[in-house]
Amino acid sequence: MSKHTFFQLDWFSILLVVILIGFGWGNIYSTTVTDANADILDFSKIYGKQILWIVMGFFLVIVVLSVEVKFYERFANAFYLIALLSLLGLLFFGKTIAGQTAWYSFGSFSIQPAEFVKATVALAMAKYLSGINVNLKRFKDQLQAFIIILLPILLIMLQPDAGSALIYLSFAIPLYREGLPHWYLTVAILAGVLFVLTLKFGFVIVSSALALLLTLAYLLNKSKKKSLGSYIFSALIAIGFSFSVSFMFNKVLLPHQQDRFDVLLEDDIDIKGTAFNLYQSQVAIGSGGSTGKGWLKGTQTQGRFVPEQHTDYIFSTVGEEWGFLGTSIIVILFATLLLRLYFIAERQKSQFNRVFGYSVFGILFFHFFVNIAMVIGLFPTVGIPLPFFSYGGSGLWGFLILIFIFLKLDAKRISLN
Repeated sequence: MSKHTFFQLDWFSILLVVILIGFGWGNIYSTTVTDANADILDFSKIYGKQILWIVMGFFLVIVVLSVEVKFYERFANAFYLIALLSLLGLLFFGKTIAGQTAWYSFGSFSIQPAEFVKATVALAMAKYLSGINVNLKRFKDQLQAFIIILLPILLIMLQPDAGSALIYLSFAIPLYREGLPHWYLTVAILAGVLFVLTLKFGFVIVSSALALLLTLAYLLNKSKKKSLGSYIFSALIAIGFSFSVSFMFNKVLLPHQQDRFDVLLEDDIDIKGTAFNLYQSQVAIGSGGSTGKGWLKGTQTQGRFVPEQHTDYIFSTVGEEWGFLGTSIIVILFATLLLRLYFIAERQKSQFNRVFGYSVFGILFFHFFVNIAMVIGLFPTVGIPLPFFSYGGSGLWGFLILIFIFLKLDAKRISLN
């Protein structure tokens, strides 16, 4: 990397990433330390291992920044194919942890390929959408873009890892930016709302409400631009989907996934059973008050009441030890980083750069939003880590690769002007 390109890097974004990693490690230490006089460089402990991941991540960033930008575009499809093979290989050589075969094991360390596949999908999507004569208004081009996303989703669901698969829906953001028709998003949102409402109130009530609403919509539509037949067809589709919810819930979702919806909808509030994790997380956050109990002084955290708190539920540590003030600062830091990435993506003149940038923005946003919504009970519990906070080298490295490839693309754009 040339000195000129080095100085053209967006150092504000880099500073935000470094601050978040620092905060993240502090919370990992708090959730896992058992001795007040512990050596932070004890690599047999989780907090010590995370330091190793951070240090190695620094060298990984140097490698990412040293590669010429054309290399990423030229070999995007090759990276994607290798990534798919790495997911396929898990079925034969993967290590099973908590019922999921999602890791390759190397001694005391494990690597989760799904965290790196996101970067390769972003590259492949950028490569495809920046191709000649690709138009997302055409169905065949839409289908090819969907296939790029669906292949890793299907392989990840075989592990099975619904949380990691869910994140790949974030690629809808670059697709919409590049012209995907908006009705896809409308249908997806309506289907999600209808699914939840049917679970909560039942098919009879929801289908009756749908029929009533569509009848009123037709009667109040004075222009009658849409025929009665279109309203009837819409009603039949919506009611048919609502009717299928029971089958999907009972036959498609796994028992633990059903439990998570039950907890979310308050159909099962057994705080000693299926709702235990969420309940303890909410207690930890609520007990922090305005300014928190102080670092290493959280009773829920130090008492290990929140299971696996150093991974998916680490935000509850922030709430307990740093309170509303601390959680607000973390949310502001993430929001600032996201806005900065959005701004950088929008200023790209190359479509490849822009698509990749929006992919990075979308992935980071989904992780941030879903994890925090999950921890406070606004979203079903899924295995989605909080970027730069949750323990794990694969997740940390995956985010660093995404962000620094994009920052290198942006720096090169500036240096060529």
